[in-house]
Order: sequence, then structure tokens, then C-alpha cells
Amino acid sequence: MVPVPDEQILKLCRDAESKDRGFTLLMNKYKEKIYWHIRRIVVSHEDAQDILQETFINVYRHIGKFEEKSKLYTWLYRIATNESIRLLNNKKIDLSASEDISSKLINTLKENATESAESILIKFQEAVLLLPERQRLVFNLRYYDELSYEEISGILNSSVNALKTNYHLASEKVKKYMLNQQL
Repeated sequence: MVPVPDEQILKLCRDAESKDRGFTLLMNKYKEKIYWHIRRIVVSHEDAQDILQETFINVYRHIGKFEEKSKLYTWLYRIATNESIRLLNNKKIDLSASEDISSKLINTLKENATESAESILIKFQEAVLLLPERQRLVFNLRYYDELSYEEISGILNSSVNALKTNYHLASEKVKKYMLNQQL
């Protein structure tokens, strides 16, 4: 099946009679990528599902306001990222003074890991979760989603040079963490 071009999906979404069909095409095309982007940020499957739903509710409500200054998927990633950050910020408020969000996410990662999960993959994910939030977002978007710095710039509203610096710092921290682990 040939994927429907974003331009056609947008056209369908903006027409009252075909909005639901267009939105279904949009969801089918992007839900898996967006889910995994969210999941890498919030770790928990349940939280990722909730945020995915919120993301697509926001998209459905505001698709008519999308100005096409960026690509459609960049806009979707931006909404998903903002929803994910909002959830993490709410979780930070709920944490006691002795807890931090990275520790909470790592505990969730370990609780959700299957027995067959490779320990090196768990350590790698721990290393990513220990990064500061901005570095973690840049790392995930570049490493996992393979987005260009220009695309990430549109999602995070940051300069390309700042993103390159964040990615470099994140990569170095992940390497250092992995080298210091007893595997």
C-alpha cells in the first residue's frame, strides 16, 4: 500500500466532509512513530498511550490552524513532545524532595523490562534517561528518529548549533556511562 502524501491528508482533514477520513489516514501513517517518540520520553506504556491520545485529540482540534510553515510530521512531533514534557513536569511536582524524574523513569524502565531484554540495552536506556531533559530530547530525536537538526529545530524551537552541541554532549555522556558500567 502506497502511503498517502501529507498534502492530500491535510486537504482531506481541512474539508468538513472528509475530515474524519483524512484524520484516520494521518493517524495510521504516524501513530507508531509518534508512540515510540513519546515512549522514549516518558518510558511507561500507559503514559505513552495517554499522551498519544492527547496528541491526536489536539491535532484533530487544531489541524485547521496548521500553517504549513513546517512539515506535518514535525508539527506532530512538536505536539507530542510538548504533551510529554507537560506530563513529566506534572510528575516532577508529584515527586517527593528526595526523588528526581530520571530516577523515577529508570525505575519504570526496570519494572517494565522483560526477562529477555538485553542488559546492555537496559543500561543504554538508563544512560539516555540520566541525560538532562533537553539533551535527552535531542538525542532521542536524532538517534532513534533519525531526524535532521533542521527538523529537530522545528520541533524544539532551538537553533541548529545549540542542537548539535546538545547532541554531542549527550553522546559523550552516554558513551562515558556505558564505558563505566560493569556488564
